[in-house]
Amino acid sequence: MKERQKKWIKAAGIRAVKTMAQTAAAAIGTTALLNEVDWMMVVSTSVLSGILSLLTSVAGLPELDERTESNG
Repeated sequence: MKERQKKWIKAAGIRAVKTMAQTAAAAIGTTALLNEVDWMMVVSTSVLSGILSLLTSVAGLPELDERTESNG
């Protein structure tokens, strides 16, 4: 696997996990006010947000912008 592909997978994966964590926190916080957390909804919403994050990353990741890589 090429070095650039490895960097993309790592950066996109980190972004997806962060997005999933933020989504889960928001979903838990919202449903906790109702005194009942629907864990299946939290998990499915978080997984969907992770998939959407990966798809969005296909368009490009600022972390891997060649101009910033050569300056950093």
